[in-house]
Amino acid sequence: MSAIPAENTKKVFPELKDIETAERPPIQRRVRQRLTSRGATAAAVIIAVIWTIPTFGLFVSSFRPEDNIKGNGWWNVFTDWQFTLANYQDVLAPGGSQSPNLGSYFVNSLAIVIPGTIFTLVIGAMAAYMFAWGKFRGKDGLFIFVFALQIVPLQMALIPLLQLFTQVLKIGDLQLFPSGTYAQLWVAHTIFGLPLAIFLLHNFIAEIPGEVIEAARVDGAGHSTIFWRIIIPLATPALASFGIFQFLWLWNDLLVALVFSGGGADVAPITQRLAELQGSRGGEWQRLTAGAFVSILIPLAVFFGLQRYFVRGLLAGGLKG
Repeated sequence: MSAIPAENTKKVFPELKDIETAERPPIQRRVRQRLTSRGATAAAVIIAVIWTIPTFGLFVSSFRPEDNIKGNGWWNVFTDWQFTLANYQDVLAPGGSQSPNLGSYFVNSLAIVIPGTIFTLVIGAMAAYMFAWGKFRGKDGLFIFVFALQIVPLQMALIPLLQLFTQVLKIGDLQLFPSGTYAQLWVAHTIFGLPLAIFLLHNFIAEIPGEVIEAARVDGAGHSTIFWRIIIPLATPALASFGIFQFLWLWNDLLVALVFSGGGADVAPITQRLAELQGSRGGEWQRLTAGAFVSILIPLAVFFGLQRYFVRGLLAGGLKG
């Protein structure tokens, strides 16, 4: 019997194609194998060390006396072991012109960041769900428009948005979003964060099997029930992943805060106070290092607390196997 050509084997024995497909490792497994290889591990360690050096230097400088900080670099701590808690005491002490207190600014930042993140996630998830599974005229064109909004520079929208708050959104002399309040910051951060939120969450929500949505509709579920009971639980990794990004962006923001907070101490975030810790001549490095390290505690806690959702959110929807 003559041998069957290799290229015709799958035609004669179609079950071999299924066997080959079954034996082929899925994309997730191949990606995981590459990311856990020795080369990838060594590269990750090197990047982590390089990335950590500035933070370690900031941490060391925050405990060094003022004269040492201004006289030499932080690496000299290995030969000159002088440490002090005066920098933290100065920064965290009750407020004063010479002793700025970060406690109230911490509260201001939380009052800005938490609602700003929640509003962006909720509105972005609703819009992403409608773009993914809703049926209305002009859906594709509107989604492209929302996606294109990401390329608009943030700086170009600050003044027009401020004029909208102060000159348009008002009834007589009563402003709907008064200056120097959290309301303007919440709306501004939500507006600036929605285009990216809708785009990222849409890509994840669109990957949810259509059979799940159709089964819910057959059972009589409307859009509200489907969104809150199906989409939100399944999209938790993506929501947590973007929530971390949004939280960090808002926590580290200074430009939007300067424009919409009015500069008052009642609304100003911690980043504005950190800028003031440098002093009038930019020489108060001992305060700045201590204050900067205090300010990163909350973002670190949020990141490590939601780390597992962060990793799952980055991988979900992007790989199929």
